[in-house]
Amino acid sequence: MLAKEIYEQWQAATNLPDYLQDQLNTLGKDEKWIEDAFGQDINFGTAGMRGRLEPGTNRINLFTIGRVTEGWARLIDENGEEAKKRGVAISFDSRYHSREFAEHAARILGAHGIHVYLFDDLRPTPELSFAVRYLHTFAGINITASHNAKQYNGYKAYGEDGAQMAPEHANRLFAYAQKVKDIFSVKAAPVPQLRADGLLQLIGEDVDEAYLEHLKQVNIDTEMIKQNADKLKIIYTPLHGTGKMLYDRAFRQSGFDNIIPVPSQSIIDPEFPTTIKPNPEYRDVFKPGFKLADKVNANVIIATDPDADRMGAAVRKDNGDFQVLTGNQIATLMAYYLLVHLKESGKLDANYEIVTSVVSSALPFKIAKDFGIKTKHVLTGFKYIGEEVDRMNKAQDAKFLMGFEESYGYLFKPFARDKDAMQGALMFAEVASYYASKNMTVFDGLQEIWKKYGVAYEITKAIEMPGIGGQKKMAELMSRLRQEHLSEINGAKVVKIQDFEEQITTENGNSEALTGFPKSNVLKYFLDDETWVALRPSGTEPVIKAYVGVNRKDIETAEKAAEDYQDALSRLLK
Repeated sequence: MLAKEIYEQWQAATNLPDYLQDQLNTLGKDEKWIEDAFGQDINFGTAGMRGRLEPGTNRINLFTIGRVTEGWARLIDENGEEAKKRGVAISFDSRYHSREFAEHAARILGAHGIHVYLFDDLRPTPELSFAVRYLHTFAGINITASHNAKQYNGYKAYGEDGAQMAPEHANRLFAYAQKVKDIFSVKAAPVPQLRADGLLQLIGEDVDEAYLEHLKQVNIDTEMIKQNADKLKIIYTPLHGTGKMLYDRAFRQSGFDNIIPVPSQSIIDPEFPTTIKPNPEYRDVFKPGFKLADKVNANVIIATDPDADRMGAAVRKDNGDFQVLTGNQIATLMAYYLLVHLKESGKLDANYEIVTSVVSSALPFKIAKDFGIKTKHVLTGFKYIGEEVDRMNKAQDAKFLMGFEESYGYLFKPFARDKDAMQGALMFAEVASYYASKNMTVFDGLQEIWKKYGVAYEITKAIEMPGIGGQKKMAELMSRLRQEHLSEINGAKVVKIQDFEEQITTENGNSEALTGFPKSNVLKYFLDDETWVALRPSGTEPVIKAYVGVNRKDIETAEKAAEDYQDALSRLLK
């Protein structure tokens, strides 16, 4: 069916909310918008759906949320009464319409006789992951667009293990959703009826207490924290989001009393008025924190994104300025601290394992090997880290130390199976306490690591390919790169290529099977100057993620080299 015809169906629908009808009337004056909004169904990737809050089948709205939830309900129906009784846990963030979408999903599931545990208010994403495991539900749903701008919202789907769905399961769910032909007639039961029938149960403080109790396990040297936490003042910002719900209790129960919130960013506000994009990798989001830190003489700032699965940090340098750390640098600091503590306390075990994605920094692995512990690469997506945790638990051949992704995601205790900014914040505060005990700043500690192991520096950029043709263009680019077999990038020779889609490694003209990974549309290049480059089309956004990791003698040279490689990739992908 043509985009114009689908648009006309939406115009004729009688149950559009007023705000959606107004948007349809206004935006529908643009033919290009109609083609983009109605020319395809919104993509359901490995991280679920994410898109602009607008009418259309290629957007996030009450009806696209309803369609995929109806698909979920039908899938659960086929798994029988036990699955329906175990039910689904649902949470939501601070974005526009998040509560509305969460309640709508609950009503659709309830109409199928599926038990629903709905959070009474917004909660961090990792708490939803925890709740799935804690309540032994069959599935989980989280309404969030994570760190995207205010115009976006999204839908994350979780399996019974508490991890986001693996590609084969996500594809199956999407297939069920595709069978829902009339998205305007999806049945949603009234909330009073569901409450009366015992199908809708509100959760909140009961799960909070259990989650907070588990968070007590994260920090490893409580005595050191007790002796040094008063030397620290840590600025914290939830970036207008869900971190506000639990941060104070989480920090205080772990011994960190000098936590000072950023007032302007501690207001729950879907406008995200203090920043254009509430992403803790950007210096812009820390500006209110910088001012407060100067006022109270604090040296550390911790930020969590609106759904509190990503954690970023900024630390003061010797010249008084703040350095916003990359996700890889944060992971490096935490991995080094964990290993030093284990060694000094006589608890270092060769069976410990650090797990990270194939597009994250190599430096934590270099450190891990120096300490004699195991390392494991997995595909991008925290569900794969969760899978490795499950595998090592079953095989009893390794002990999980930490998992991380370059995109500011960390996990230390796998009571959740998603990246957990609350865990990350607590561990980073402990790292800051450790360096305070040595009369050092965190930035001093990072320089100490670089001096010992060399400077690794990484940059990730999202090369946007928006519009109805974006997905096609990304597919064509990746296909072309597979055919061309690049021999050099930015003047450096390509010495090895890993193709995770074709599952082939090519080195010195010879190819062999790339084993141990599911298929994924990722290309990774290794260059003769110790640089690595990777390209990965996003499953939820119209972008190709370009990753660069370099090794140089100092940070200034490394930063310039990484930027030069990113410029070369931008030219390559035009």
